[in-house]
Amino acid sequence: MTDITVAALQLAFSNDIDANIANVTRLVREAAARGAQVILPPELFEGEYFCRVEDEGLFANAKPTAEHKAVRAMQALAAELKVHIPTSFFEADGPHHYNSLAMIDPDGRIQGVYRKSHIPDGPGYEEKFYFRPGNTGFKVWDGPAKLGVGICWDQWYPETARALMLMGAEVLFYPTAIGSEPHDTSLDTARLWRRAMVGHAVSNVVPIVAANRVGVEHGQTFYGTSFIADERGDILAKLDREEEGVITATLDLDRVKRHRAAFGFFRDRRPELYGRLVQDI
Repeated sequence: MTDITVAALQLAFSNDIDANIANVTRLVREAAARGAQVILPPELFEGEYFCRVEDEGLFANAKPTAEHKAVRAMQALAAELKVHIPTSFFEADGPHHYNSLAMIDPDGRIQGVYRKSHIPDGPGYEEKFYFRPGNTGFKVWDGPAKLGVGICWDQWYPETARALMLMGAEVLFYPTAIGSEPHDTSLDTARLWRRAMVGHAVSNVVPIVAANRVGVEHGQTFYGTSFIADERGDILAKLDREEEGVITATLDLDRVKRHRAAFGFFRDRRPELYGRLVQDI
């Protein structure tokens, strides 16, 4: 039997990066004390979700990976606690800017960087102003399992999950910042958000870990509901729409592998029929 214990963090953030790092650190320590080996904070936890507006002054907050305060803090913490911490951050690479994630290993090393592939653009989520589409391709990293990661908007795309699975992922992680829709106060996507990822769990027979933020930021309410689902889409642990905290779950990877083989989804694929998927609309 091969087990892995995973964790998701859920909390509110301010524009005080040091306070945010301290709060994430506290919850990472709590997760590690519960035995978590891979601990997922929410997307862009360095500050408030700044993409609600277009403000050129905010580009100054982007830093190269090796210089970013949140990344450096999580490197030290990962090395101390001997855990993996997938760390979301605002990356500057010369004149280019990305919504990125550094996979930090238990020695505090950066195993690699993934740059968000799908960039949303809409009221309250104007990310195309800030971020170029990622140029890294999808990434899967070695750890206590093969770790696949998408970032927020990536989580809505079945292609993301399937590509990560074909690269050998055994658990999928999605850091997120999502909440109310300023253009339509009657639209609540919390149920849709969870259903989309649970669908990936079922159709790929893979556990899912999703971490969202909570709180109200300049009238925009982030709805939390972070969760961990098993390979059948059953919710193993969850948080509500407002609470801050840690959830953990232990996954039996041998069982997951047996279930995936038994369902036959990968056995019965017909790639020769899927050419339309990579053509422009």
